[in-house]
Amino acid sequence: MASHFLFLGILIAICSVVLASDPRTLQDFCVADPNGPVLVNGHACKDPKLVDANDFFLSGLHLPGNTSNPVGSRVTPANVVQIPGLNTLGISLVRIDYAPWGINPPHTHPRATEILTVIEGTLEVGFVTSNPENRLITKKLEKGDVFVFPVGLVHFQRNVGYTNVVAIAALSSQNPGVITVANSVFGSKPAIPNDLLAKSFQVDIKTIDLIQSKF
Repeated sequence: MASHFLFLGILIAICSVVLASDPRTLQDFCVADPNGPVLVNGHACKDPKLVDANDFFLSGLHLPGNTSNPVGSRVTPANVVQIPGLNTLGISLVRIDYAPWGINPPHTHPRATEILTVIEGTLEVGFVTSNPENRLITKKLEKGDVFVFPVGLVHFQRNVGYTNVVAIAALSSQNPGVITVANSVFGSKPAIPNDLLAKSFQVDIKTIDLIQSKF
């Protein structure tokens, strides 16, 4: 247990000096007010006189996430939604739990670079460079190893062992966003035309219909 908090502390220390992708704050803090009437890029500020310690606090990140789902992983976020005090500070955190052979499927974060460290277990990670090269850069990580996923690039993780894996990742945005490739392509609402997808993936329409039915 102590080693878990050690690695978490190291990660937070590293991330505190990373240049954030979000705009720099012009005041001590701007705690998010989700009920604010003003629409801004981010969240309106809560009255500073009403701010207290709970606006900067989240409990429970030590608890394992439920990985009983088709991909065998669970992401537990600690971003501006869970911690309003992160508003304008340009940083957030997630815990990721992986069942044996579970995956965090290919996805991107449109607004953040990610730095991930393995707390327990063995994890295969990778990202793909942009067109036209589309080069896969991948590595096997052990406990205590750290890996970076550049902003906007498609990346993934996979538990390559028979025990559970836990990782902690920091992201350079209060709201990094996530676009899971399969969900976006095959599960959009309304659906992308199946003939277009069939031509894009060079398969028949029945194959596309089958895949879309799973999303």
